[in-house]
Amino acid sequence: MMNFKGKKALITGGSRGIGRAIAEALSEAGCDVAINYLRNKKAAEEMKSLLKKPPLLLKGNVSDEEDIQKMFETLEKEWGGLDILVSNAASGVLKSPLEVTLHHWHWTVDINSWALLRLTQKAVPLMKNGGKIIGISSLGSVRAIPNYTLVGASKAAMESIVRHLALELAPRKINVNALSAGVVDTEALKHFSNREQLLENSQKKTPAGRLVEPKDVAKVALFLCSDLAEMIHGQTIVVDGGYSIVA
Repeated sequence: MMNFKGKKALITGGSRGIGRAIAEALSEAGCDVAINYLRNKKAAEEMKSLLKKPPLLLKGNVSDEEDIQKMFETLEKEWGGLDILVSNAASGVLKSPLEVTLHHWHWTVDINSWALLRLTQKAVPLMKNGGKIIGISSLGSVRAIPNYTLVGASKAAMESIVRHLALELAPRKINVNALSAGVVDTEALKHFSNREQLLENSQKKTPAGRLVEPKDVAKVALFLCSDLAEMIHGQTIVVDGGYSIVA
């Protein structure tokens, strides 16, 4: 039931961090993988030697309508269909809520929330025999973290979109869920001024005794993409080693 041979998957932001780990896990299970990236072409090209089968590389900004259109035109031309969509690409402005601007709001929310909705709108017509859609969230969607105002709000919005999409798409045999990761030491964390303190405190507080790694999130993503998760719809699955249960 974890054999993905013949399946087609699109992972946005799939050349680094959690997206890369998910792409590797799906490929190892036999899935054909398309990787979306924006700036780091070198990292995307490296995926060709890492995956069992060379991925389809799709450059584009997931908050840009024209870029999304081009990506799905390529997918339809190359594959003709799609089975899995992982909306992982993320960005955001890390500032005090008293300093953010409307531009900051649009930049963050468009990439972290709107992208999932628009990607799904384009993916559904290609999911002729059902499918799996996953949005990658974070604990900031339900917790207050310094300077995380816009990212946290955008992730909370994404989780709400997941629930509403699940309601709409379950009759089509399309599962829509979210994965919320704990503190993961990826490149994105380098933008936090208190990175070292955040990592140290998180490790101390995590009952599992270590930080979550990208491969931990990828394992759960693989499960959600499989037939084993057939009856999981509209849920946000937390992968944090128990971090969020500690007072």
